[in-house]
Amino acid sequence: MMPLLRVQGLAVARVGQERVLSGLDFDVVPGERVGLVGPNGTGKSSLFLTLAGVLPAAAGRVELAGVPVRAGRFDPTVGMVFQHAEDQLFCPTLAEDVAFGPRQQGLTGTDLDARVAEALSVCDLNHLAGRPIHHLSGGEKRRACIAGVLAMRPRLMLLDEPSAALDLRSRRRLIELLRGIEPTLMVASHDLDLVLELCSRVILIDGGRIRADGPAPAILGDAALMAAHGQEVPPALRFRR
Repeated sequence: MMPLLRVQGLAVARVGQERVLSGLDFDVVPGERVGLVGPNGTGKSSLFLTLAGVLPAAAGRVELAGVPVRAGRFDPTVGMVFQHAEDQLFCPTLAEDVAFGPRQQGLTGTDLDARVAEALSVCDLNHLAGRPIHHLSGGEKRRACIAGVLAMRPRLMLLDEPSAALDLRSRRRLIELLRGIEPTLMVASHDLDLVLELCSRVILIDGGRIRADGPAPAILGDAALMAAHGQEVPPALRFRR
């Protein structure tokens, strides 16, 4: 199967700083769910911003569906859900925020209304369409971010710490939502049980490079590997033994 995402020799640097990642090589095939794990500050968010074309690559190449990703060019094929909802939601109401992306794609009128309604329905937010963004709960804001990305019908979704600061009920609702959506997913998270539930594959990054890439249970269940890179075996695997 041809990869949807191809990363070759990629180096990533934060603006005005030295490289945080170097020599990254990996493919993601259509429909795959990939977890990205590693210590704080290792560059997971910066990698996502580079894959989404927000940050330029310091070296190497990123291709999405065979087309090179160019920094600064709007590409609805890839959508990113930011770690903090407040960095993503900016319109007065939920419906207006979800409509923003499709409107940039040229949708208007009934076509735009239908796209917004579809995304809100998938995320179980129809009843909140007219609510001001600042009146949404934390879990509702997270689902609103996802709805805004889904409304553009991306082929690849990048989710940065999607369960951060969510209570248990909102976290479970989020997991069930992400299980049911169609786009290929990459999920960066310290919530390793969530990664285990959602992702069949895990990429472990530390010290600026990929240290492991393979089946999620094998990577996350390797106590020596996880400890060597500042991680722990998630409870779901520890208690299974």
